[in-house]
Amino acid sequence: MLLIDRESPQAAETAHVADPAFRRDIIEGLSRPVKATPPVWLYDQRGSELFEAITHLPEYYPTRIEIALLNRHGEDVAALAGPGRAVVEFGAGSARKTPPLLRAIEAGAYVPIDINGAFLRESTAALASALPSLPVLPVTGDFNRPLPLPGAIEGMARLGFFPGSTIGNLEPSMAVDLLRSMRAMLGDEAMLLIGMDRIKDRDLLIAAYDDDAGVTAAFNLNLLTRINRELGGDIPVDAFRHRALWNDDKARIEMHLEATRPLDFHLAGECFHMEEGETIHSESSHKYGSRDARLLLRAGGWEPVREWTDEEGMFSLLLAEAD
Repeated sequence: MLLIDRESPQAAETAHVADPAFRRDIIEGLSRPVKATPPVWLYDQRGSELFEAITHLPEYYPTRIEIALLNRHGEDVAALAGPGRAVVEFGAGSARKTPPLLRAIEAGAYVPIDINGAFLRESTAALASALPSLPVLPVTGDFNRPLPLPGAIEGMARLGFFPGSTIGNLEPSMAVDLLRSMRAMLGDEAMLLIGMDRIKDRDLLIAAYDDDAGVTAAFNLNLLTRINRELGGDIPVDAFRHRALWNDDKARIEMHLEATRPLDFHLAGECFHMEEGETIHSESSHKYGSRDARLLLRAGGWEPVREWTDEEGMFSLLLAEAD
């Protein structure tokens, strides 16, 4: 078993309690007329654990369908990608979806990237034990920023893996920028296997982001707890509630933290006010039709090769090659 933990410069920042990027993004986001914060900050240790719990909920269909697609079409991916590629997974989390892919394509190495170093080390240690002959090279950092890849995969053809429809968390223009960044990071011979959630019934979508057990609500509210802990805040968490909305014009689910009464609070030496009913927009999840998904990939420097979806057309896996 080869398990090497590589920490990027960004990982060194996240090791500090008061991450400068976190402080900057939160203060800037809460200072806007329409308050919004980047979704990446939902994933501290507790947030990562709660999101993993979300993926097991009956309402949350994407993980269940994507795993089924990977199991069903792993050999198809292998036939198109060829053996021995280094699999670079963006936002690896628990890496629960990855073993079938790694086995199917006979990966030469596995490079999981995640912003939460502790959660990443736990998940990759388990995976390395399950696949003892595979070099596992975790990188802790924010893949939305430039990251160095391990020197051990230099010269290897690469397969980027971006599951879970995480691309949907970004505004389309930012998604294109990220796809271009991945294209540059992975190189000219690279391929990309990406999950994209499709547009579907509004009620089904909202249920997936506002489950009956309240796990998604706890995940969203945990952001406020993190702000209080890491930025010395006094936000009354119990004065907020989780809301999931479908924005039909932008074809996306929006998660908000809504103030249930007028509020004044402080963090990092700054003062903030919110009216009753005012919200903090904490995450979006854009949904794509098949043609829109292909246009997005092409704009990001990737040429679609193959698409797989479930029988009901709820979720897609797309394989693309560097254009």
